[in-house]
Amino acid sequence: MQDLLFDFISKYISLTEDEKEAMLSLDIFRTVKKGTILLKEGQKSQDVYFILKGCLRKYYIINGEEKTTAFFTEMESLTPHCVINNAPSEYFISCEENTILTVGNPNRNVEIFTKSPKFDLMCRILSEETLAKHQINFDEFKTSSPEQRYLNLLKNRPDLIQRVPQNQLASYLGIKPQSLSRLRARILEKSKA
Repeated sequence: MQDLLFDFISKYISLTEDEKEAMLSLDIFRTVKKGTILLKEGQKSQDVYFILKGCLRKYYIINGEEKTTAFFTEMESLTPHCVINNAPSEYFISCEENTILTVGNPNRNVEIFTKSPKFDLMCRILSEETLAKHQINFDEFKTSSPEQRYLNLLKNRPDLIQRVPQNQLASYLGIKPQSLSRLRARILEKSKA
């Protein structure tokens, strides 16, 4: 687990052995079973996540129906809004696969940043990258047809097609599962022509 994390970090900064040991002493690694709800609507939390292996799903329940808004997979971070605004969560976060992640919180981050200021710089860079990625994804979603969204998903996140159930995938694309089946069939038919 720690090798995955340190390999990722090395793309941004170099850590000394002492800095690595300091991080490991914080007991940040968690293994979580598929189906575990990490955060529920109405719950307050200070936990922030970085996925080493597995898949997390963010979803709302609106009129009794789950509305998936995001999937987070390997080497992606997730900071729930409730951590930032210290309010109850408006959504759920669940493990869609057995997942290995790091769990931090603002207080622990201050401790890490104090022990390794380079880590603060890396987190700032990651935050900027994540924000830019989410803005691009939001813009693509708002300006694309369901077919274009699916094709973008095939191009940019093909692993999700195999990793998550069709009903969650359809919800993420903003369509019904039946529409996703028809859309897939139509794309398959076009590719044969």
